[in-house]
Amino acid sequence: MQIEVRHLRYMIAAAEHGSFRRAAAALGVESSAVSRRIRDLEDSVGASLFSRYAGGVRLNEAGERFLHHARQALGQIDAAGNHAATIGRGESGTVRIGILDSFASTFVTELLQGYDTRHPGIRLDYVEKEPAGLIAAIRQRQIDIAFLIGIFEAPGCEIAQLWNERVYIAMAEADDLTRLEAIGWPDIKDRRFVVTEVAPGPQITDYLRLRLAMLGASPIVERQAVYRDTLMQIVAGGQQVTLVIESYTAMSFPGVVYRRLGNEVIPLCAVWSPANENPAFRRLLSLAKAFSKKYPARLAKADGEKAVRED
Repeated sequence: MQIEVRHLRYMIAAAEHGSFRRAAAALGVESSAVSRRIRDLEDSVGASLFSRYAGGVRLNEAGERFLHHARQALGQIDAAGNHAATIGRGESGTVRIGILDSFASTFVTELLQGYDTRHPGIRLDYVEKEPAGLIAAIRQRQIDIAFLIGIFEAPGCEIAQLWNERVYIAMAEADDLTRLEAIGWPDIKDRRFVVTEVAPGPQITDYLRLRLAMLGASPIVERQAVYRDTLMQIVAGGQQVTLVIESYTAMSFPGVVYRRLGNEVIPLCAVWSPANENPAFRRLLSLAKAFSKKYPARLAKADGEKAVRED
């Protein structure tokens, strides 16, 4: 049985108007086209659906039953088409976002709140993983976009630097460094650092090695299999310090204070697949790039520092 959508539309119109001619006029087609398609429909289902008479047509019993299901089927088809159209226009759908555990950048928070306000019909789903896992999920199209901190490689993906997170030192409140108005790398080159084994611990370790190598120093870094809360308890003990990004300083921990580390910043980047054609994701990416233009000073400074390192 081969039934086309136009068969259903013609049949419903004929039933509503009681005439092939009037149905054709309402549909903007030839009367012969309506008559022919309804005849094809009746041949396909193996039953007559209309009783013909001089003044027009009326549904018979088989036609009445068929009409009920035809309207339901056509309604579902129209709904499917409308839903697909809204997704295609980026008005509905889902954006799957990858993010590091406990990462709450002011930039990302403002971006996602702004996106949700502009596109209330789009659902935002979140996935927390290590950077390598997020990049793999991007390649496998399991997520649409990931927000990561630091400098990294992601072959096969697009990367855009959107923002920079300031760097802070977390230390015990009795630490001598708390008395300094400005803390620089020379002040901490001989200190003992503690980081987590999970993200962003490895990124912080690489960052410490890179920056202290410029002073001819090698950092003393202890890695602990703990999460942030326990890490801060270790720092509060006063034997070690750690580095955190700006968004982490919104959390307070007993016995721990934060101090800005010079003018240091770490880049915040967006990562995505160039083959991703999800319209809702594309709208988020466009908004993210627009938001990044609100913070040119930080971006310019980071670019300048990178140029100095490369020279």
